[in-house]
Amino acid sequence: MIRPDLSLPIPDEIRAAHFIGIGGSGMSGLARMFLARGIRVSGSDRADSANLRALAELGADVHIGHDAAHLGDADTVIHTGAIWPENPEYLAAKERGLAVIHRSQALHWLIGGRRLVSVAGAHGKTTSTGMIVTALQALDADPTFVNGGVIAQLGASSGTGSDELFVIEADESDGTFLLYDTSVALVTNVDPDHLDHYGTGDAFYAAFAQFANQAREAVVISADDPGARRVTGSITHANVITFGQAQGADVRVSDVVTDGPVSFTLTHGAVSVRAQLAVPGAHNAVNAAGAAAVLVTLGHDLESAVRAIEGFTGTVRRFELHGIERGVSVYDDYAHHPTEVAAALDAARTVIGDGRIIAVHQPHTFSRTQQMHREFAEVLESRADHTVVLDVYGAREDPIPGVTGRLVSDDFADAARVRYVEDWQEAADYTASIARAGDYVITLGCGNVYLIIPQVLQALAAGE
Repeated sequence: MIRPDLSLPIPDEIRAAHFIGIGGSGMSGLARMFLARGIRVSGSDRADSANLRALAELGADVHIGHDAAHLGDADTVIHTGAIWPENPEYLAAKERGLAVIHRSQALHWLIGGRRLVSVAGAHGKTTSTGMIVTALQALDADPTFVNGGVIAQLGASSGTGSDELFVIEADESDGTFLLYDTSVALVTNVDPDHLDHYGTGDAFYAAFAQFANQAREAVVISADDPGARRVTGSITHANVITFGQAQGADVRVSDVVTDGPVSFTLTHGAVSVRAQLAVPGAHNAVNAAGAAAVLVTLGHDLESAVRAIEGFTGTVRRFELHGIERGVSVYDDYAHHPTEVAAALDAARTVIGDGRIIAVHQPHTFSRTQQMHREFAEVLESRADHTVVLDVYGAREDPIPGVTGRLVSDDFADAARVRYVEDWQEAADYTASIARAGDYVITLGCGNVYLIIPQVLQALAAGE
């Protein structure tokens, strides 16, 4: 992987941009915005995808595979940290003296001097960003936005608006969230992660404190999350708004009912509003509280903010239904950290009725699996009725000897409730063989685990 060098200059003008890895949800969203600005866009990715085809229809020059010739007449090359230093397009751009910038710097260039809402946190930031964006639109604002996932009702992860507001999901994984000139900072939680970048938990907490203190107008931060409370102790900002179920939260969640779509009461000052979301899970009540706190900070009253948030229908790859066969519902969720997996499975439990949960877990990155396999096993065993563990999705990392999905399955106390299966077809067939009408199958991971879903549905259909 390539660590972002944020000291590199960002061009004042970009006329033709080439994206290495243009098919990813974040990069494709940026590419769309560059196209909307009238900038020529080209890009490459290792495999074809719906994102590539959609960008081609919008006028981008897209390629499958990486080759120096794909750079064309680009004056700026945009990349993520997930590419390797040996990437031929990256090397050619350096040799030609082109401006080579990280995607966070490209986003910084797009933001310009607009009023920025930055959403950061180890979990929940994609959903929270989606809630803020769709609520602002319902409140007759027209923000520009870049999210880490596709907002279901908009069918896009980014959009160009006409007013001064710009809303982003700010990525803490490599420290680039510190680059932005944020007006309102939302911190959903601070659960130490990405220690391959930060080195220590203390450094992770310090980065979030810096992110909060840099905000020009206000900081909205969880009152429930232990990590966020620790960071709050290091915040010197004059305008801090807390949210959550804690008694002292400025925007407080209470009376949560999780039977189906979650309902709850939000209280701010002397005003209380009852809310019901279109998405399940107590964690989404807390996400909504953070989004409402941001909207109130931007000048909207609590009642209007809540009603606008209620229209949010979710984001793609967050508890997303893909199909039903033989009475078995097959869902997908992006959860790839123990806390996220717990929230996803808890949300599923609230709507499943008498059925069972069969989790299909794809561990993400070798380093995280090595560090957290026991936590994953504990969460999966305590919340799913049965778990199928696939092998590790390495993403940007090289394999670590001895680190496979078996580390997770071996940590189950009851071996009868888990099976480690390396072959995907075998995993799909096994999942279908144990599923019965009323069960929920849910794939979990931020890699390519969702690609097994057609195999699971086909296996279920074949078993009729």
